[in-house]
Amino acid sequence: MRAYQILPGDGIDGLQCVDFPDHAPGAGEVRVRVRAVSLNYRDLMVASGNYLVNVDDPIIPCSDGAGEVVATGPGVTRVQVGDRVAASFFPYWQDGRTGPDKVRHALGGDIDGMLAEEVVLHEDALVKIPASMSFVDAATMPCAGVTAWNAIFESSNGIQPGDTVLLLGTGGVSVLGLQLAKAAGLTTIITSSSDDKLQRAKELGAHHVINYRSTPEWQEEVLRVTGGLGADVVLEVGGQGTVNRSVASASMGGSVAIIGGVSGFGGEVNPATLLTGAKRMVGIFVGSRTMLEKVMRFAETAGIQPVVDRVFTFEQAQEAYRHMESGAHFGKVVIALGQ
Repeated sequence: MRAYQILPGDGIDGLQCVDFPDHAPGAGEVRVRVRAVSLNYRDLMVASGNYLVNVDDPIIPCSDGAGEVVATGPGVTRVQVGDRVAASFFPYWQDGRTGPDKVRHALGGDIDGMLAEEVVLHEDALVKIPASMSFVDAATMPCAGVTAWNAIFESSNGIQPGDTVLLLGTGGVSVLGLQLAKAAGLTTIITSSSDDKLQRAKELGAHHVINYRSTPEWQEEVLRVTGGLGADVVLEVGGQGTVNRSVASASMGGSVAIIGGVSGFGGEVNPATLLTGAKRMVGIFVGSRTMLEKVMRFAETAGIQPVVDRVFTFEQAQEAYRHMESGAHFGKVVIALGQ
């Protein structure tokens, strides 16, 4: 069985394909033949050694993967051989509010992840894939799909059809968030430095687009297109370089979902801007297995096909990482292991 390993901090050049012995599933465990893996910005952070959690030994990277069950251990009841499944980002967070015990491990972060021909996981970490969803599409959901779902529908102040969602950039979370919000009847605003990407966002149904390079004070444009009200939910992926503009873009009573830190973590937010606007900042640490089930059902019902920028082969894993690193992608970058 082949798998990729990386020692966090070694960079993309440190991503190496290694042969491992097959691992028979134990009690409650399931062996999955992986068919597709999607990349997230978090995978670049792991490679560079800048992720929130670090390890001293090489790990199999990537949290997001989908495949088919090829063997089950004693006592397994949730899935059976032949089922098509995806893995949940946090193997121990099945439902309910989060807590330290539920997020103590994350695939491809501090424990082995999905960039392998086969993986062995506990049955509780797996979700069955809807019949209409391909392995490639399913592989986009565990991190990006769940994060967008959590930010918009689980952690917001009871968002309703007609409310406004602001999405920063055109990476995986933001584009999937755009698709989910549009399908739910929400008004959508999205930003990018590329007019070509903004045109693609319009084709996906974005109501308003803003080029933040030509409009550096983009929070003022958000207020303009919303008639001064602002966005009810902001998906903040930029970090210290954008968070204050995101807060300024939010409506009174709205929420700013802190998802990532592309420009780094840090910076200061004036508490008065939250207090006087009755605004909330909420950290979104992906989500539970139940949220993964919800977003997959919603995507199937709404006929959403996740936007996949490019599909690479297993042998092209480093190339896939470099494409992700370039920022040229629109939507998700996927590695396929045969269909």
